[in-house]
Amino acid sequence: MQPSDNRLDAALAAPERTPVHSTRLGGKELGEQVQSWKVERAYTTDLPEAMRAFNGSASAQFEAQIAGRDGEAAPRLYSAWADRSTGDAVRPSQSVVHAAGVNGRTLPAFRGTVRSRSAMSGSDTVTVQALDGAERLRGPASLPRPYHGVLTGRRIATEVWCVDELLRQGDIHTCPPPRAPLADSLDTDPFTVLYASLHGGVNATYGQPESVPLVGDYDWVRDGAPFEMALMPKAAGLTASWMPRSRFAVPGKVFLMECWVNTALARGSRIEIKAVLDRSGGAFGYLSGVVDIAAGTIRIASGTQGGTYWYFPWTFSKLAALRGTWHIGFVFDTRTSGSTVLPTVQPRLTGPDGSYFAGTATAYVDPSAAQPRSELYRIDLTTDMAVECLQVTDRVWTDAPTFPRDVWEQKGAWVKGAVLDDPGLPLYNMPKVSGSQWDVITEIARASMSTAEFDEQGVFQWRGPARFGKVPTEPDLTVTTRRDISSLTVSEEIDACRNHCEQPYQDWGGISSVAGSTVDDTVVRKIDPGTSVEVSYAVAEDEFDIGPLVVLDDSVVSDWHRVRFGTLATGGTAVKGVVTVSCRREGPTYIARFTNTGTAPVWTVTKDGKPSVRITSQKATAEPKQRQAAWWSPPSQQYYGRQQYTAGVSEWVQNGGAASTLALTMLNAGRYPVPVLGEVEVLHDPRIQLGDAVRVVDTTGAQLDTLAWVVGTRTTFTSGSVPQQTLTLRGTSYNGVPLDTGLNPDGALDPAYGTQRTYAVVTAQYGTLADLLAGEADYRALLRVPVGAV
Repeated sequence: MQPSDNRLDAALAAPERTPVHSTRLGGKELGEQVQSWKVERAYTTDLPEAMRAFNGSASAQFEAQIAGRDGEAAPRLYSAWADRSTGDAVRPSQSVVHAAGVNGRTLPAFRGTVRSRSAMSGSDTVTVQALDGAERLRGPASLPRPYHGVLTGRRIATEVWCVDELLRQGDIHTCPPPRAPLADSLDTDPFTVLYASLHGGVNATYGQPESVPLVGDYDWVRDGAPFEMALMPKAAGLTASWMPRSRFAVPGKVFLMECWVNTALARGSRIEIKAVLDRSGGAFGYLSGVVDIAAGTIRIASGTQGGTYWYFPWTFSKLAALRGTWHIGFVFDTRTSGSTVLPTVQPRLTGPDGSYFAGTATAYVDPSAAQPRSELYRIDLTTDMAVECLQVTDRVWTDAPTFPRDVWEQKGAWVKGAVLDDPGLPLYNMPKVSGSQWDVITEIARASMSTAEFDEQGVFQWRGPARFGKVPTEPDLTVTTRRDISSLTVSEEIDACRNHCEQPYQDWGGISSVAGSTVDDTVVRKIDPGTSVEVSYAVAEDEFDIGPLVVLDDSVVSDWHRVRFGTLATGGTAVKGVVTVSCRREGPTYIARFTNTGTAPVWTVTKDGKPSVRITSQKATAEPKQRQAAWWSPPSQQYYGRQQYTAGVSEWVQNGGAASTLALTMLNAGRYPVPVLGEVEVLHDPRIQLGDAVRVVDTTGAQLDTLAWVVGTRTTFTSGSVPQQTLTLRGTSYNGVPLDTGLNPDGALDPAYGTQRTYAVVTAQYGTLADLLAGEADYRALLRVPVGAV
């Protein structure tokens, strides 16, 4: 239920009520002009209606009839052809906020945007219809589909990760969003090269997982997560790595690596983020930041993989003394005019109490810390503690010392607008999606037995099947026929009974990923200094997303997914650490982008003068096997017969254990038919929300006293009257197992069937037609065998 206060509770309990409401369109209060209003909320589901509390999405709809003012009719003020100074308040996509209550106290009832307006000529009425936050999710849905889950046989995401990603596409966030999701045409503005929320998956919004940890080595936690959900290791030293979507050049600009951690949820005391750099000759360098919460220290290192390095330490006493959510980051300034850079580095910290620390920016001088020309190859994470929202941003600021605190903390850049639930469906292969983001969220809700909705304050709520799978012990509200209920209809139907439940699933066991089709560029492309060149490639529907091309030099040979840059169109000398290589997928097209950060032109050319761009796709070695998990209830089948429900075939269920859990959830919901309380008309109570547990007491009709879930609500109001609220409720449990006391149910088959007298028996009994007519009442009696007859 919505939280209220003592004054509102007292007003709702008082014998006399005075309804009040507030309606704002475009931020302008029009409540006094509202002639009537209506708010409807209900779950839509593919389950039988009596089981619908267990999955589906809910979109609230608002409708209001608005009158004119100051002697001007409503159509003149608010129709589609009205003057913009007044008409824009009710234009499609305009904001709508509605609140309702009693005795001067209101609670939020609806928040959304206008879908349509209709002006009735000759009247003083304009009708406005609006939809809640689902309207913000009408953009085309897309989900990154890396090949690493199928390749490794390890989960890369869950249904919750997918929902979170689709929300982010609609600008609805659960944690700090990517700092710079879009690249500018000149590649000079900040650009997010890796963003992994770690909300139920190691899959990344930008970039791709490369080293995926074992399922048994980690879990997802919500309690204590910095914002919403965090990756929690089960032992110290959990490792994972990601391929960035941009292999930016080093030396280059200023870049930032950051994440959020809860130091109170730790298996050890360290966390490290490392940028691995691809040098010439197959060598690798690295730049890393390590936080040790036990010692209260931060170390930033620069060196060679497997070789020498140098590091700078900083000590922050509060880091060790104050456990909780810390925002940690490492700034690397790799600008230089030469071919080798000694980076300038700086740590950044924001503590759970809001305290801010910026270590002194320090430049390396020892040659062991030098970084020659190279490209970003991989981002590694090693953590002992709960971590969330890993992010790497190129060109984050002009230099390290002047990087502002407000930009570091993303103040004013986002607002948390969603609440998630625990994940339940492990995903090894990301399903193919189509339609709008809201369409796909609804599809996921149905497949995972979850519910999706926007509440009265505009906050998105995702809840798993456990929400309705456990019978509550205490109600949120009690309504009785003595005071609150004016009408009540209780129904029970056989369609609510499902005592044999099957859940299909895809089995990806034994399937891996292999190189698919290969495309070689047909043109040697010149890239001038400070410019970019793009190469496009058509991606088949069954092919996975692939990362940016690997930059080769003449000492490293590769026949797949690579590019070589030369100093001459005929081949010349190989160039490393000068061209930033990035990639993106737009529908069926893979686009590779090359940006020359140097001072001389380069060409995409092999050593022997041929085009060097080779794009290699990835695909699964086979299609997944279709299997089913099933649960059934023999006792229920004894009383109600076999009532089967088979969930639709879905790409969202990819694990036998998850399928079994879903089938059991369906069985528990429907092994015995649960009553539905429809058209329950009650006194308007603005606190009631979808999913609330309501105790219904009927002392006048059905003699009912039961708990039920709110699965639908409709509130209407007409000026001069009081609001009418109608609830649709689903019982939380059934009324016990049938006993059939004193009953001897008839069989499904007429016992007289098959016992009819034959023609020979009839002719032997009746000699003439007159005897027959006198002895038998009707045709059916004629066929029956008399008791005792042979």
